[in-house]
Amino acid sequence: MKFVIVTQIAHKLKGDEIFSYAPYINEMRLWEQHVSEIRVVSPISVQRIEINEIAYAKKNIELIEIKEFNITSFKNRVVAFTKIPKILLKIYKEMKWADHIHLRCPGNVGLLGCFVQMLFPNTPKTVKYAGNWDPNSKQPLSYKLQKWLLSNTFLTKNCKVLVYGNWPAQSKNILPFFTASYSENEIIPLERKSISKQIKFIFVGNFSVGKQPLKSVQVVEELQHKGYDVVLDMYGFGTRYEAVENYIQEKSLTKIVHLHGNQPKEIVKKAFQESHFLIFISKSEGWPKVVAEAMFWSCLPVSTGVSCVPYMLGYGKRGAIINDKVKDIVLVVESYLKAEGKYQLSVIQGKEWSQKYTTEKFDKAITKLL
Repeated sequence: MKFVIVTQIAHKLKGDEIFSYAPYINEMRLWEQHVSEIRVVSPISVQRIEINEIAYAKKNIELIEIKEFNITSFKNRVVAFTKIPKILLKIYKEMKWADHIHLRCPGNVGLLGCFVQMLFPNTPKTVKYAGNWDPNSKQPLSYKLQKWLLSNTFLTKNCKVLVYGNWPAQSKNILPFFTASYSENEIIPLERKSISKQIKFIFVGNFSVGKQPLKSVQVVEELQHKGYDVVLDMYGFGTRYEAVENYIQEKSLTKIVHLHGNQPKEIVKKAFQESHFLIFISKSEGWPKVVAEAMFWSCLPVSTGVSCVPYMLGYGKRGAIINDKVKDIVLVVESYLKAEGKYQLSVIQGKEWSQKYTTEKFDKAITKLL
């Protein structure tokens, strides 16, 4: 099978290997083992390979470069319109070559792919919509357009659109889906985590405005002021990293808040296994894999109710659904610290739910799609 991937996720070259963002590559490694030839249409980055980037398993993947673009300003829009015709032509050429078309949405490149795929009604397609599919959420116009095009079975034919969450009143080609991080072989017994001693919190993700990492620090800071023995380990990097680092220094929180930057999967996995709570105060998500990963390792998520998070947390049975106000989050955490039975039951239910979604189950689901 000739398989083409159209994505705006940047790729990097090193020898005969192609690298990109690890969670995306881990997923595509499962897809690639079911097809014979792969071409990836994406931007190419010349920056150094980061610790959170890995390579495809296959070495014979062909990378088709397209130029990055955005439409965030008038100048960028002018530049974009000079690039778009060439990008459309490349996407068309590769879709014509393919036996199966795989789009990664949402995004600017995904939007172009949504238009070009209409010219191939007989070619089987899958679309991984990695953003928030919630029909009532506030989103950019380009995202809404992509969702409308993908849901329109007259314009988008022979296509299965994989979305996070189970939403009402959807067209027949919209399929609730999931993402898996761990294998069945990785499941190990963990000792019950007592909350009568030091309480360990964890933050994993991009240090961005949308992830609000500083609020995670402030939650732990407030709990310390209330007399709790707490510690927060933070994994990730981004534009807000320096601001968080400065806050920790200014507030003399270096003994209870530890910044680890980007770390390999095994280190983060061990951190989940040792932590009591995940603090996840995000404004927008698709499938927040860190929420599922936390539950997998008996770490209770305390998360805003964005996208499909309420569904993932069993509407409060497998974790806490919170707003983004620090004082309110502190009260929610305290409700668990004052009722260990409630905490332990939620942890068990979360672990049982999350450990159903292994890479083996994900692989079987992909096989059916192809």
